[in-house]
Amino acid sequence: MTDIAEIPVDEQERPLPPSPRPARSALTDGPILRTLLGLAWPNVVALSAGTCVVIAETSYIGRLGVEALAAMALVFPTVILTMTMSGGAMGGAVASAIARALGAGDRERAGTLAAHALLIGISFGLVFMLGMLVFGPQVLTMLGGRGDVLTHAIAYTQVFFGGAVLPWLLNTMAGVLRGTGNMKLPSLLILNSAVWQIVLGGTLGLGLGPFPQLGMRGVAAGALTAYSMNICVMGWYLFSGRARVVPKLRGLRIQWAMFFDILKVGAIACFSPLQSVLTISIFTHMLAKFGTAILAGYGIGARLEFLLTSIAFSFGIASVPMIGMAVGAGRISRARRIAWTAGASAFVAVGTPACLVALFPDLWVNIFTDSATVRATSHQYLSTVAPFYAFIGLASTMYFSSQGAAKVIGPVLAQTARLIYIATCGWWLSTHDATAQNFFWLAASSMVVLGLLSSSSVVLTRWGPREAKPAVRPALSVVD
Repeated sequence: MTDIAEIPVDEQERPLPPSPRPARSALTDGPILRTLLGLAWPNVVALSAGTCVVIAETSYIGRLGVEALAAMALVFPTVILTMTMSGGAMGGAVASAIARALGAGDRERAGTLAAHALLIGISFGLVFMLGMLVFGPQVLTMLGGRGDVLTHAIAYTQVFFGGAVLPWLLNTMAGVLRGTGNMKLPSLLILNSAVWQIVLGGTLGLGLGPFPQLGMRGVAAGALTAYSMNICVMGWYLFSGRARVVPKLRGLRIQWAMFFDILKVGAIACFSPLQSVLTISIFTHMLAKFGTAILAGYGIGARLEFLLTSIAFSFGIASVPMIGMAVGAGRISRARRIAWTAGASAFVAVGTPACLVALFPDLWVNIFTDSATVRATSHQYLSTVAPFYAFIGLASTMYFSSQGAAKVIGPVLAQTARLIYIATCGWWLSTHDATAQNFFWLAASSMVVLGLLSSSSVVLTRWGPREAKPAVRPALSVVD
């Protein structure tokens, strides 16, 4: 051992170099609103483009006739269930689990979670495929489908759900990337998918150029082709090592704890879109008795809700990795501030354009139809219901924020309350010779119920222990 006396005096007195400080991360340390907006804007662009697909589909399906337009309103709940359950519910759960693992500094666990997430996505896709191919016609009949409307709806369902594994796999991969804070690549691919879906769906559905007119089957085939293209790109990116998390499939050993970490959020979260679709289905069934024109007009109005709530989804999805990493690092108070910032932002972002359309409904309705009866119904629906879309935006962000904290049961129960409210009040209206306008007011009031109950659940639910500040937090950086 070297005697200290043998060390030169100048070296004895030289201070030790300061220990390196951990790198700061925008997700865990950055300004909340600025970081949230930075993560949300790619999702706004992508999901808005995805909603443009719905607008384009409705526009060129309208060229196939009023029956085809009504058929799209009939299949809309089942398609939305597939997309929201795979992208919002289970995809959000995947992002939450990976974000919490990264927040705790465990990249190994994050990679294993990603592999198990892919297995979950494929399994759920197969369940949807078999379920709708076998029971789809009965479901559409229960929703009120009859005659040519039912025929068009079945044609779409057989093709789209024949490839149901594709949207599940695509949205699971997107959830893995979003859990790392990478919002740009999934959003870019959704934008790419939207462009190809419009081109291919319109070409095959209407029979443009050398292609035969396939009708509703062609529209569905265009969607599945676009999904397949993006799965190839996203799969290459994930498994090439370019992502911060690489799914570990080689030598994978099934670990039920990994499934549980995802499903404890995802399985419960899936009840939210399921109940939402049940609510829409019950409401659609109630309106079907008023005739095809009322159903088609409602379908046009419902697509505006889908467009605007996609903006709320953008804020909600952006909040998941921020809240997940904050919770993983034990910073609960920051996680709650993120949730309320996201909720307020979505309320304003959804409510402002919704009120504009409520005042000037032709801005929206003229895109879809020239039918005077359908236009009148759409005007009536939008002027009544659209101002309350902001509460749907608030509820959506509370749902995603709760996913990030792995405490999602509150917003799910809020959806249960809305379902009961719609079913009970709708039954009462049906037995008292109510008009379509009465049902439109029922839809509007149910949105207020959902928004207030979802917010209350976040206030009342404990997300974790009191905020702790560890001496050294894991170094994280966001690379989009």
